Amino acid sequence: MSTDFTSSIASFSMDWFSLRGKTALITGGNKGLGLGYAVAFAKAGADVFVTHHAHAADEARTLVEAEGVRFASIQGDLSQPDDRRAAIDACLAAFGKIDILVNNAATNHFEDFLDFPDEEFSRVLELNLKTVYYLGHDVAKIMVKQGGGKIINIGSALSYTADAKCPSYVTAKHGVIGLTKSFANELARYNIQCNCICPGFFQTDVNAAVSSDVEFFNHITDRISAGRWGNPSDLMGAAVFLASRASDYLNGADINVDGGFATVI
Repeated sequence: MSTDFTSSIASFSMDWFSLRGKTALITGGNKGLGLGYAVAFAKAGADVFVTHHAHAADEARTLVEAEGVRFASIQGDLSQPDDRRAAIDACLAAFGKIDILVNNAATNHFEDFLDFPDEEFSRVLELNLKTVYYLGHDVAKIMVKQGGGKIINIGSALSYTADAKCPSYVTAKHGVIGLTKSFANELARYNIQCNCICPGFFQTDVNAAVSSDVEFFNHITDRISAGRWGNPSDLMGAAVFLASRASDYLNGADINVDGGFATVI
């Protein structure tokens, strides 16, 4: 066995999972699963910057700063170019760099397919897909100058299949996987890795109305191999892994964190 092979094995360390000294920008990082990513990175040692839209970021600040790292945030609508630019500038002003970008912010609209409004189809794609490209494209330029970085896009169980009454969300989340692969292909030469987390069914405030439907809840639960819906903590390890040195050779991947939902017919 070659010396290089053996030394590579010997060099591995659990410190590769540390995010100490890193700065993470998380869109929609003030609530739901985005809050989970923010706290996970803080626990791993990163400073955290979150964008938020309708809801305040007070809880995120409290939880992140409790881990002994720095926190900053900005309110805005990331579907608007000026607000995207303001978020990037504010993160750089607060921390001087962006090592990790998590494209988490998203919206949805449910309506019968034959009545689905064109304006809602466009609105959902604007935030859930186009903003992932625009923000990732702009932050990638910063990461190139810094010598590398990590971009984590957030897909969905609906990145692989479809559900009723939400064609715009399904289309966008399928597109997120394509964008992830495109970014990975274009940016690997600059030491930037881009991967995608695809959460399954999680119990959050956002989907409280859906998960409170007993028939639907039980139908989904029966299809999940783990026998339960996910909790935000179930995603936190995957996020830290993708943000860390430990995932440096993983690029263009989409990772299902769904309790086995996608494996069942």
